[in-house]
Amino acid sequence: MAHRNTVFSQLLKLVCRHEFEGLAKTHHEGRALRKTSRWSQFVALTLGQLSGRVSLRDVEANMDAQHVHLYHLGTERIARSSLARLNQQQPCSLYEALFAKLYARCQGQAPKHGFRFKNPLYSLDASLIDLSLKLFPWSHYALGKGAIKLQATLDHRGMIPAFVDLTDSKVCDSDYAKTLTLPRKSIIVFDRGYNDYGWYKTLNNRGVFFVTRQRSNAKYRVIKRLSVDRSSGVTSDQIIRYTSNRSRKKQLPDVRRVGYYDGATRKQYYFITNHTQLSAKTIAEVYKQRWQIELFFKWIKQNLKIKAFLGTTKNAVMTQIWTALCIYLLLAYLKFSSQLTRSLQQILRLLQLNLFIKRDLMALLKGDRPPPNINPFQATLAL
Repeated sequence: MAHRNTVFSQLLKLVCRHEFEGLAKTHHEGRALRKTSRWSQFVALTLGQLSGRVSLRDVEANMDAQHVHLYHLGTERIARSSLARLNQQQPCSLYEALFAKLYARCQGQAPKHGFRFKNPLYSLDASLIDLSLKLFPWSHYALGKGAIKLQATLDHRGMIPAFVDLTDSKVCDSDYAKTLTLPRKSIIVFDRGYNDYGWYKTLNNRGVFFVTRQRSNAKYRVIKRLSVDRSSGVTSDQIIRYTSNRSRKKQLPDVRRVGYYDGATRKQYYFITNHTQLSAKTIAEVYKQRWQIELFFKWIKQNLKIKAFLGTTKNAVMTQIWTALCIYLLLAYLKFSSQLTRSLQQILRLLQLNLFIKRDLMALLKGDRPPPNINPFQATLAL
C-alpha cells in the first residue's frame, strides 16, 4: 500500500519551502530566532484558518493534538507566547511577498475572463474590516468605531486578487488607486467612489482603459453621437467633453458615454470609458462584472478568519489577513491546476474535514473513492 502524507502536508507542499525561507530571511527584524521559525508561524496560522480556531490557546491545543503529524509538516510544537511574539514583532511583509509569489503561480493556471477581447480585466474596490476600538485603539475610524481597509484589485482571469493592500480606514480610495501600476491595454472597472479626473487622464496616458459610472451632477457637452441597437438595452452611445472647471484644469481628453437600461432592475445607467473599440453592450456587461469583487469580499469574510484576531497589534492583524489571502490563492491554485468543478467553498469544506487524513489530496478533491485498506501480510484463501 502506497504511503501518503496527510492532506494538510500535501497542501503545504504547494508553497515552495526554499522560496519561503528566502523570503523569511529578507523580511526579518531583530535577532535570529532560536526556538521557533517563520515557517512554524505560517503552519500554525494556516492551521488556525483552515480549522476555524479563534484564539492562540485554541491554535496551540490543536497543534498539540496533532503532534505526531508535525514532523511531516516541517515544524514543531509552537507555544502560544512564541506565536504571539512572532505575530507582534516580525513584519507582515513576509506574507505580502508570499502572496505576490502565489499570485504569479496562479496566473499560469487561471482560466480566461470569459469575454472575447484579450485585454486583462480588473475590478477595483475597497472593504472595511470592522475592529473593536477598545482592543485595537490604533484603528480609529469614526463615531467610536475601529476598522482597517482592505484595498483590492480583482483579476477576472480566475477571479483572484491581483493587487492588495491593507491601509488605515481613513485612507481615501482614490488616493490608493493612484499608486496602482496596471499593465498597458488592461481594462479596470470601478464605481463612482473613485471619481478623479486627474487619475482618468493618467490611466489614459498610460494606455490603460477604464470603465466606471458617471456621476449624476457631471457637467459635459456631447461632441458626437454614435448609432445604437436599442433592442440590446443600449439607449445612447456618445463622445462627450467634460466642461467643469476641474476637468478643464486636469485637461481630461474626450471620453465615451454609454447609456444602458437594465430590464431586470428597471434602472437607467450611464457609463464612462476611454475605450472606443468595444461595443456599447460589452461596456455595460464589463461594468456588470464589477460585482465579482463584492462577492470576493463577502467570501473571505464568511469563510476565512479575518473577523476574530489572534493579536491586537496592527502587525498581528495584518499578518492574519495576509495569511488568509495566501490561503485563498492556494485554494484557487488547487482548483485551477486540477480543473475541478467544485467551488472554492466546497474545496475549503473538504479540507477542513480531512486535514489530517492520510489520503491523496487530488483524489479527495475529485471525489474518488479511497482505496481499500488491505493488509499485505493477510493470507488470501481462494476456493
